[in-house]
Formats: sequence, structure tokens, C-alpha cells
Amino acid sequence: MSRSSGGRRPSDPLKAAEAAFRTATTKPIEEPQKTPSLPGVKETVTLRTSQDVLEFFQKDSPGWQNRINSALRKANGK
Repeated sequence: MSRSSGGRRPSDPLKAAEAAFRTATTKPIEEPQKTPSLPGVKETVTLRTSQDVLEFFQKDSPGWQNRINSALRKANGK
């Protein structure tokens, strides 16, 4: 008696067993957890900019980093 290709058992039991083993033993790839951003929290970064741009923001003394932050927010449409 010949079996049809649509039978209940796989045509190649070894391949079916290997596939089942891989599925059972392979860990799913986990995405790195994103840290939730808190409003108002600032992050330390290194920013390379032209000397003339830096001088423009520093000419009014303290607060130059806040002025750069405000300019970047404005450029970002916020």
C-alpha cells in the first residue's frame, strides 16, 4: 500500500524531528528593552560643532547649553 503525500506523517521523519527540535530549543530574539523617557530629564551627550556656532551660543554667558537645546527643539518643530 502506497502513501499519498498528504498523509498524516511527514515524508521525511528525520527532517521533521530536526525542525521540531530547532523550534523547541531556539530562544526567540529579544529586543533590547527601551528605557522609558521621562519628561524634562536631560541626557549628557558629546556634540561636535563649529567654533563660530559655539561662540554664538556662549556669548551671553551662562545658559548657553539651554539656548542650544531650545534652538534644536525649534528646528525639530517642538
